Amino acid sequence: MTNTCSVLILFFINLYQYVPYRLMKIVKEEIAIDNNRSFKVFSPRLKNYFYWHYHPEIELVYVEAINGIRHVGKSISGFVESDLILIGSNVPHLNFDYGIETDYQQIVVQLNNKFIENNIADVPEFLMIKKLLEKSYLGLSFYGKTKYKVAKKLKENNQDDPFASLINLIEIFQILACSTEFDTLNKDDTRIRFFLNDKIRMGTIYDYIHEHFDKSPDVNEVADMVHLSTPAFCRYFKKQTDMTFTSFVNSYRINQAKTYLLQEASITEVCYRVGYDSISYFNKLFKQLVGETPSAFKRRHSLKSKEQHTH
Repeated sequence: MTNTCSVLILFFINLYQYVPYRLMKIVKEEIAIDNNRSFKVFSPRLKNYFYWHYHPEIELVYVEAINGIRHVGKSISGFVESDLILIGSNVPHLNFDYGIETDYQQIVVQLNNKFIENNIADVPEFLMIKKLLEKSYLGLSFYGKTKYKVAKKLKENNQDDPFASLINLIEIFQILACSTEFDTLNKDDTRIRFFLNDKIRMGTIYDYIHEHFDKSPDVNEVADMVHLSTPAFCRYFKKQTDMTFTSFVNSYRINQAKTYLLQEASITEVCYRVGYDSISYFNKLFKQLVGETPSAFKRRHSLKSKEQHTH
């Protein structure tokens, strides 16, 4: 009975913690890592919550999903099929499963604050890993063979054997440290001290755009919702995200378009579903933001899906 009560109490504490996130400014996450471990591996599921947060622990995230949003520091973009991100200490980021409406898998690794100091000794063999972790404050997105190698090792990680789990993690970081298959998400330092005076409740903005992206999101309306004048909102939004509000809306719409395209909807249908009246403009914008036309995107991922099922 006592154990049952304890579980229920913890459940409601966690529920209370997560529900207000949508309404709050940036949140500091308090991470509990077992005293007998130097890192934590788990699979959180927070898709129904806007969790704009930071923590002192370095974090490695792998997500498999049809499509999703990647928001790390000032960088806002989308991912398709899967994503592998290394996020440095105190870098604000959104949970990678936010708003995902399809099946998904997520594996998160969080390193103890003293992981580098205690585990990555100042010896030549660990030099590349040390440099990798030191530059993670910019946010690193890995792709190609690197992503798939690391994903395989993350899935194989045996948490019941602490030593084997640690060796597995060191091997993962060595793969990442030796890789050239990555994009640096932020040009500048976006650690929390640059966001402490955040006046905008990003959750409110995301919610508004999610509800209106297929119509006509109104910058005046959202500015009023966060209690700023329209000019002040536009200046602040650009400063915080390196994007104009219009660019953010277009990016969000195209990200949604990817999801619909991967669910076998026609290009014409997708164009109208995400709020565009002109197919030619939709095609042009999609190519500008994604690097290929909607038809090429649809064809490429359809072929990739068939190949995966064949093997």
